[in-house]
Amino acid sequence: MIVVDSSVWIGDLRDEDTPAVMKLRALDPMRANLVVPDLVLLEVLRGARDEAVAGRIERHLCKFDIVDLGGRMLAVAAARYYRHLRGLGITIRSSIHVLIGTFCIQHDAVLLHHDRGDFLPMQRHLGLRCL
Repeated sequence: MIVVDSSVWIGDLRDEDTPAVMKLRALDPMRANLVVPDLVLLEVLRGARDEAVAGRIERHLCKFDIVDLGGRMLAVAAARYYRHLRGLGITIRSSIHVLIGTFCIQHDAVLLHHDRGDFLPMQRHLGLRCL
């Protein structure tokens, strides 16, 4: 399973040629088992300029499996990871990123992202696998 972060979907929608977007475009969506977390769907849709654009984006992203993040167990694990990293002197800026990273770790999923900093410490210290 490959979890695709909002940073990649937004880059794809903007027709950017970042390494992460190029990896997304190279994947065969039917074979790669791409999933979109519900909070990623929120992040991408909130930036749409109007309802028509939001509808097109939603239809596009909902072609993939939308997975629910959260719940008690994931929240507790994410908070534990956050505290562990904070104990190492690393502060993750986004709670959503902690949830996404924790989901990936716990479901043995690979994360495709184009983030400047939050996921790297999770990769280095918690075993998050990134594409």
